[in-house]
Amino acid sequence: MSQLVRFGISAERGLLAKFDRLIGEKGQTNRSKAFSDLVRRELVKKEWVEGREVAGAIVMTYDHHKRELVNKLMDIQHDFNMVIMSTQHIHLDHDNCLEIVAIKGASPQVQKLADALKAVRGVKHVDIAMSSTGKNL
Repeated sequence: MSQLVRFGISAERGLLAKFDRLIGEKGQTNRSKAFSDLVRRELVKKEWVEGREVAGAIVMTYDHHKRELVNKLMDIQHDFNMVIMSTQHIHLDHDNCLEIVAIKGASPQVQKLADALKAVRGVKHVDIAMSSTGKNL
């Protein structure tokens, strides 16, 4: 368990007022927690940029009627089985599916996977939700 350390921060009054409004809009009332969340977000970004082991999810939507699309997506996912933890397939409507791919591995490999999925004709949208394994936070 980490030890809490108290320290002071100097900020312009207007900037602090905007910060308070922002965290209030998000339902947070504790500046310390909000500040810690911002620091962690930056640390997660740093892990991704540095190519470290990361965790997260790739979210994609696609038209499942597109010929051979599902087979191509499966082939790609099998090629990247070393970073895929699990997948969840959701039928959004008659034509569209949502797939969530939980990942853990080196960020460059995760990016290559996302790029490969995005390049398949019939895939409408791909995004990566970046997170961390928690080891470096």
